[in-house]
Amino acid sequence: MRALLTATLCLATLPALAGTREVVQDHALPRVAAFAEAAQALGSAAADDCRAATLRPAFQRTFDAWMGVSHLTLGPLEDDGRALTIAFWPDSRGLVGRAVQQMLAAEDAAVETAESFAEVSIAARGLFALERLLYEAGDAGSEGYACRFAQAIAADLARLAQETHDAWQAEFADQLLSAGDPDTPRFLTEREAAQALYTALSTGLVFTADQRLGRPMGSFDAARPQVAEARRSGRPLRNVILSLEALRDLARALADQPIPRTEAGFAAALETARDLDDPLLAGVAEPAGRFRVEALQTRVEEILPPLAAEIGAVLGVSVGFNASDGD
Repeated sequence: MRALLTATLCLATLPALAGTREVVQDHALPRVAAFAEAAQALGSAAADDCRAATLRPAFQRTFDAWMGVSHLTLGPLEDDGRALTIAFWPDSRGLVGRAVQQMLAAEDAAVETAESFAEVSIAARGLFALERLLYEAGDAGSEGYACRFAQAIAADLARLAQETHDAWQAEFADQLLSAGDPDTPRFLTEREAAQALYTALSTGLVFTADQRLGRPMGSFDAARPQVAEARRSGRPLRNVILSLEALRDLARALADQPIPRTEAGFAAALETARDLDDPLLAGVAEPAGRFRVEALQTRVEEILPPLAAEIGAVLGVSVGFNASDGD
C-alpha cells in the first residue's frame, strides 16, 4: 500500500486528550534519554576500538534505541533535519552506498573534526552509513581511514542524539505541556499539541506498513527484499517489531480511556510479526513468504480504524488515506 497521510483538526469542540502529559513524561522523555545514552556508548566504543566486530553490538543497541523514538518526528527530530541525518532511509536511489564509497575512495579529510563532518552529505552520516562500514568491512579501501570514518559517524550520532535529548528537556516538552500559553506559542491550543502526537502515532503505523513492509514486497512480479530496512545488519523484521512496540506504548500513553480494539490490533500484528521467522523479510521473493508478509502488513493496517475511533475521535482529529504511487 502506498499512502499519503493527511490529518485535519475537526472544528467540533471536543475536549483535548489528557494523555499529552503521559506521552511526554512516560513515553518521549525516557526514550530520547535511552537513545542518547546508547549513542553516547556507541561513540565511546568507537573511540576505544573501531573494529567492525567490536562495534556491532553497540551499533545494534543504538539502532534498537532509535526504533523507540523514530516515530517522534515532530519537534527536535524534525528540527534541522535530525531524523533524516540519523537514519537516511528509504534510500530509493542508493545514495548511502555511493556516498560511503566516495568518502572511502577519497579518504575525505572531513572525518577529522566534528565541525567538518557535520557538513558532509547526510547520506554519508548516520546509522545506515555506519551499517555499511560495519557489515561490508571487506569493501573498505583503507583500514585506517575506514576506522576514522566509523569514529566520525559514531561521534556525530552521539551529538545528534544528545541534541535531541537536550531539546526535549529544555524546550519541547514544556511547549507540548503548555500548549495554548501565549508565552510558548509553538502549539496554539492543547488540542493542537495532542493532534501532533496523534499524527506521529498514525504516521508511524503507515510508515511501517508502507515502507518497512511494502518496500521489500514490491510487486508480485518484482519483489525487492534487497531494499528492506537495515538488511545488512539483519534488522528488517526486528525493526518492524520494535516500531510496533513503541507505537503501542505511545497509543497507551496518549489514550485517557480504555482502547480495547486498538490493543487487540497491536496484539494481532505483533503476534503475526513474531511468528514470521523471516528476519530479513527475504521470503517476499517467494509466493508463500510474500503471503505471510502481506498478512503482517494487513494486521498493521487494521490497527488504524480502531485507533481513529478510540483515540482520534477523542482528540477531534480526522485521518484520511489517499492512494499514492510515490515512494
